[in-house]
Amino acid sequence: MIAALIGDVHANLPALDAVLNHAHLNGAEAIWNIGDFVGYGAFPEEVVQRLRLAGAVSIQGNYDRKVLKVKQKKDKWEKTKVPEKWLAFQWAYRNLSKESRKYLRRLPKEMRLEVEGRKILLVHGSPASQNEPLDPDTPEERFRELAVLAQADLVVCGHSHRAFIRQVGSTWFVNTGSVGRPDDGDPRACYALLHLEPGEQEIRHYRIEYDVEKAAAAIFANHLPEDFAAMIRRGVNLDTIRSKT
Repeated sequence: MIAALIGDVHANLPALDAVLNHAHLNGAEAIWNIGDFVGYGAFPEEVVQRLRLAGAVSIQGNYDRKVLKVKQKKDKWEKTKVPEKWLAFQWAYRNLSKESRKYLRRLPKEMRLEVEGRKILLVHGSPASQNEPLDPDTPEERFRELAVLAQADLVVCGHSHRAFIRQVGSTWFVNTGSVGRPDDGDPRACYALLHLEPGEQEIRHYRIEYDVEKAAAAIFANHLPEDFAAMIRRGVNLDTIRSKT
């Protein structure tokens, strides 16, 4: 069994296409997606449809959830959110079809799988919260707490946009990194391949070159903020971009 572990695509179709092609060429039989299909990139509808067509097993990310609440939270968020973030929520919502919104709403916030005798938990943030970022600097003690909560052999997560693999006792944690909007200064798409055999597993991250300028050009063509293009060109988040302007 070979599974592609992906997440945080954030509406970046060129990056997703490059990752799916690489995964296919390397024998991936399944795609496990930990969410955040949309946000900042210019291809929200296309990304949802591409992953559905690919038969991806997906859960809902925190950004997906926020985009679906645009109408409900409008009065509050237009006053409290950073303008660029509020714009990103609205634009993603408007550029999703009703069918895709319905699909995203129906996705679970977590999923449990059993493959080759292993219990696997897919979460967006952590086993405790969709909004908790786990990264290479998360303390060992916190991982131990989460391992007890997870009750799984392997926890697949994302949200922090920072790839890592960590073993705590008998539990493995793997953060997929971000396909569409890395946050470690490397603009290449990031994902992992999981090889499972009875009694054995191998996990490896890959950094994939893709047409960043094509993704940036689509952002400009749709009159989205220049900062959104700067994020994918530099491999950093919006707060980092804004702090240097």
